[in-house]
Amino acid sequence: MRPAAIRRCGAIAFNTLSRNNARQRFLRKNLQMPTLIHQRVRDCQLGNYPKTIARVKSGWVVLGDVQFLPGYCLLLPDPVVPDLNAMNEETRKTFLLEMSQVGDAVLAVTGATRINYEMLGNVEPALHAHIFPRNDEETEELKLKPVWFYDWDKARAFDAEEDAPMMAKIREELRSRGLCD
Repeated sequence: MRPAAIRRCGAIAFNTLSRNNARQRFLRKNLQMPTLIHQRVRDCQLGNYPKTIARVKSGWVVLGDVQFLPGYCLLLPDPVVPDLNAMNEETRKTFLLEMSQVGDAVLAVTGATRINYEMLGNVEPALHAHIFPRNDEETEELKLKPVWFYDWDKARAFDAEEDAPMMAKIREELRSRGLCD
């Protein structure tokens, strides 16, 4: 259950709370979202992120904001870390293995030719892995280029109703591979 202050407006005037108040400390800690990745992980934890596909050991599998390549997903680590090198060896192994296993699931569901994986962190300085299904139906102009050459502003935005079947198929594939409940 979300605290009432968060449910009401997503923000709170901290000066109205006592300095020693445990609730104040909780809200300060949990409302400070330095990056969009932090915010999305928190929304996944609270069950409020509509693009959430599944919880896996290393984090959250979510559908991409745009679907110029149907099935485009991200793996968001939980807890959020600045980059891959900030993880200990075991956590890093789990994250990378699960990233590739999510790619296997997306490959199976979409029938893509291959999966491209990208972890950049320049715009959002928090680890997150992009999982792009690439296929032979892409235009000749774009098929051999990185996905960043697509016009993201003109791409079809996520639509909860339209994308629900794809999300369900990916979730079921992840479940069949033992990655989620």
